[in-house]
Amino acid sequence: MSAIEIRNVKKRYQALQALKGVNLSVEPGEFFGLLGPNGAGKTTLISILAGLARADEGHILVEGHDVVTDFQAARRALGVVPQELVFDPFFTVRETLRIQSGYYGLRRNDDWIDEIMANLDLTEKADVNTRALSGGMKRRVLVAQALVHKPPVIVLDEPTAGVDVELRQGLWKFISRLNREGHTIVLTTHYLEEAEQLCTRIAMLRRGEIVALDRTADLLKRFSVMQLSLRLATGVLPAELRVLESEGGRRPNASERDHVLRLGSYEDVEPILAQCRAAGCTFDEIEISKADLEDVFVQVMREPALVEGLA
Repeated sequence: MSAIEIRNVKKRYQALQALKGVNLSVEPGEFFGLLGPNGAGKTTLISILAGLARADEGHILVEGHDVVTDFQAARRALGVVPQELVFDPFFTVRETLRIQSGYYGLRRNDDWIDEIMANLDLTEKADVNTRALSGGMKRRVLVAQALVHKPPVIVLDEPTAGVDVELRQGLWKFISRLNREGHTIVLTTHYLEEAEQLCTRIAMLRRGEIVALDRTADLLKRFSVMQLSLRLATGVLPAELRVLESEGGRRPNASERDHVLRLGSYEDVEPILAQCRAAGCTFDEIEISKADLEDVFVQVMREPALVEGLA
């Protein structure tokens, strides 16, 4: 049984087709990434998963429970951290977490609440009213609320947006521990380095459709390329090498002297440099690098036809 099973989910908002028949399975214990540009349909999909919106067609199951027909069991199995800062201004942090526990029938949950607060660095704020907290602290409370009933499936929708580095590190350490203990994690984020480090498998959404779905390592292997970055001191890049230029990998504010060339392997480096020297070029900088998930993401979003057969 999958932790999350999404079957042909479609959703339309007036003229906008937000989801166009999404099919996706997340296995128990996975750390799964759901990536896409703004407007791709990620939040719509999560809203349907969490019961905040209703699909026009299709079904979603959480731990085998339909989110519409068996919504109580589905909600109990799920913890969601939303993008928006939503809080009750009349309660302290501890009171908020106790009330959240009560929604799930948990009366004696203070030990787990204390552990969550300690891991999210909220202990000193336990008796502070939530309206007096900073934006970063309010986001920590949202994370704590999603975890308070120990759900087997945890969905994090942009959990580190606008928060400090210390919180990010502490949050990922705690979430990674929960994942090792068997919790299924689904993450959406625009910080692609986080997804690359944490997620074992990734789906990419574009305009309501999945255009890539594979293990992170296989996506990087299939779509990323090695790159040779050159900054010329003198001379002009030979015309025959311009076909190797990788526009997606160009440095920010690159000048005409900067070039990023695609490589098939390390063996390609010396022939390229030899051609440049023969054309009278000298170099200020030479750097060899492998493309990361951000490069793969840009390539997939620009050319979705490349991923036919993955989704």
